[in-house]
Amino acid sequence: MWRHVQCWGGFCSDVTVQISSADAQLVVRLPFGSHTRTFLQEISKCRPGVIGSEDIKQNEKDLVVNHSWSRNSDDKATPRQSKSKMDITSEMVRSSSTMVSDKACLLSEQKFGLRDTIVKSQLVQKEDSYTNLQNFRFFIGTYNVNGQSPKESLQPWLSQDVEPPDVYCVGFQELDLSKEAFFFNDTPKEEEWFKAVTDSLHPDAKYAKVKLVRLVGMLLLLYVKADHALNISEVEAETVGTGIMGRMGNKGGVAIRFKFHNTSVCIVNSHLAAHIEDYERRNQDFKDICSRMQFCQSDPNLPPLTISKHDVILWLGDLNYRIEQLEVETVKMHIEKEKFQALYQYDQVQTCLPRGQLKKQMDEKAVFDGFTEGEITFQPTYKYNTGCDDWDTSEKCRTPAWCDRILWKGKNISQLSYRSHMALKSSDHKPVSSMFDIGVKVVNEELYRKAFEEIVRSLDKMENASIPSVILSQREFFFKDVKYMQLQVETFTIRNEQMPCQFEFINKLDEDTYCKEWLIANPSKGFLLPDSEMTIELELFVNKSTATRLNSGEEKLEDILILHLDRGKDYFLSVIGNYLPSCFGSPIQTLCYMREPIRDMSSESIRELTLLPLQMSDDIFRDEKPLDIPKELWMMVDHLYRNASQQEDLFQQPGLRSEFEQIRDCLDTAMLDTLLGSNHSVAEALLLFLESLPEPVICYSLYNNCLHCANNYTSSSQVVSMLPICHKNVFNYLMAFLRELLKNSEKNHLDVNILASIFGGLLLRPPPQHANPDVTEKRKAQQFIQQFLLREGNSP
Repeated sequence: MWRHVQCWGGFCSDVTVQISSADAQLVVRLPFGSHTRTFLQEISKCRPGVIGSEDIKQNEKDLVVNHSWSRNSDDKATPRQSKSKMDITSEMVRSSSTMVSDKACLLSEQKFGLRDTIVKSQLVQKEDSYTNLQNFRFFIGTYNVNGQSPKESLQPWLSQDVEPPDVYCVGFQELDLSKEAFFFNDTPKEEEWFKAVTDSLHPDAKYAKVKLVRLVGMLLLLYVKADHALNISEVEAETVGTGIMGRMGNKGGVAIRFKFHNTSVCIVNSHLAAHIEDYERRNQDFKDICSRMQFCQSDPNLPPLTISKHDVILWLGDLNYRIEQLEVETVKMHIEKEKFQALYQYDQVQTCLPRGQLKKQMDEKAVFDGFTEGEITFQPTYKYNTGCDDWDTSEKCRTPAWCDRILWKGKNISQLSYRSHMALKSSDHKPVSSMFDIGVKVVNEELYRKAFEEIVRSLDKMENASIPSVILSQREFFFKDVKYMQLQVETFTIRNEQMPCQFEFINKLDEDTYCKEWLIANPSKGFLLPDSEMTIELELFVNKSTATRLNSGEEKLEDILILHLDRGKDYFLSVIGNYLPSCFGSPIQTLCYMREPIRDMSSESIRELTLLPLQMSDDIFRDEKPLDIPKELWMMVDHLYRNASQQEDLFQQPGLRSEFEQIRDCLDTAMLDTLLGSNHSVAEALLLFLESLPEPVICYSLYNNCLHCANNYTSSSQVVSMLPICHKNVFNYLMAFLRELLKNSEKNHLDVNILASIFGGLLLRPPPQHANPDVTEKRKAQQFIQQFLLREGNSP
């Protein structure tokens, strides 16, 4: 018989639960939030009174909850409570389950059926009848720490106000600038800054850590006052990298979403693209974060939540928008005179004065549409000499800018302060904070129960009244001229009639998914109340996983979707399209035999060349000698060799998506002799090209051989000699090009480790059935490439 339950929060996992008896012990680790609370509630149901007291340490990372009981002679559970610093009782834990977010207790916790979904949806509609607004104080802070470890107390930033906040949302950027962090997402500084924040929270309150999420140098921490902990539920965290190839995590965003009482909150910490001229790239980063950041819901019948689907959105970070068109000294003069609005607002003082980039982009609705930013009354937070308050005196002499910002979106939000904190000097940025009063919807239990019972009675009358049916605005869809990595979207509406209904796209017979890999329906499932409608987006996107078979004609853009109504009939939707073949996703050998642009070739010729065996005999095409390397690869490398050998941050800063599309079309059609777009866009296109190869430059069959000889140049060279001739030519050509770049390392800031890490993961990829490479394998791939970069060779 289990005799003891102990729960505590730690750094690596949010809540650890240890259940022990005289002869056995069970330890489970659970995330902070509603699921953990439900687990403890189930224990309480099994053993009444088991939920005893909780001890939440003041401003420490441990959330400690001790529960224990003993058996007496008449087999009744007798609580034995430990002392605690605060009185959180079993009744409080149980009562927290009656929030709308946790109605599983009333609606069958293990089942999310149609009836449950109907009740939840109608509860949301009636929310105003059983909730009232209560103000809670939120502290939002952002700090780009420039790779530094904490050297000073953070209290001047985190604990400046007399009244302690109810919620802390603290974000960092550039936590670690090392290559280890960039390529392997591994850093000891996460623990250092987590401890520094925890030690600097307001001393007049006790706080519990709710969640920590990090992507490379972006870290986001969420704390709540201990006495609010039981009102936090549905906690989820996600990350989106928008760096090079749209994935690297040196730029992008991390986010935490949760429910506080009955209000949904999403906190986003982002680090957008740098450099004054790259505002379009920053806009693209923002849009990518919004479209790709999705949070799973506890109800599997509901689609993932996006950032916009929250009552309150708080966005913080190093947004990197700059002051443009003014000389450095002019900007500093305005700052000295504290004419901040002259720098920030458009045409407010004189027509000749510019506006800040963020304000301009927001006015044009290019980014942060619907968001609000408070008036800036503090001087720019970037760029300072480290250790003091002097503006940047380096060779680049950066123009001061408000890179570090806090914005919000939602109702019942009042900004109390928006300020920088000059007392902290360890970085070239200054931290920024904002305090908000946010109206949170708190449930009145009695009114809630009345609303709930009314809905259930009404639903009882409606059930079995009729079979659900809907009207679709369209059932046939055609996607014209689909191109590689260029999203196309078609929309239709589902119009519901009399009965509430739940819909879902279901799998066809003998198929594992409801649609082909290149297609997705958004949302793919949902719920409709009577006399309502929903817009469905069909998104078609061809990437490296699907391009090869579409190029060869082995697969067509054709699919049938089945839209199923729960307790109703099925609707069939036809999706067709035409794909424009691309060099992206084509094998190296195929491209070497293509002397014409791929768009000029017949589908039969493309299919024949795509299906050539990898180790083919020289006799197969006696009358046509293949090119040494693909002409498309040569165009990109030659462009970079001539124009970008001294380009700073080459292969580390992403380009623009619109420019990638121009480059792709140029390679596929040969309409232009010169590639369009910036050096960064061409560099990213080269990496995407290598990533799209169905057989990597170093063939899958030689992957393990390369790892085994990663520290032996002679053995590694022998492995390369075993490659098919076209693959070997490409490998040697790329190594020669990268060695040329390294000769300009003082200008482009590239080094062997950076290039070996980037290209190691592209040229040397594990076979499809192989597990995702761990850090050890990634390092060996890096070492393998590094050997060839340290050897002299011919220029490309």
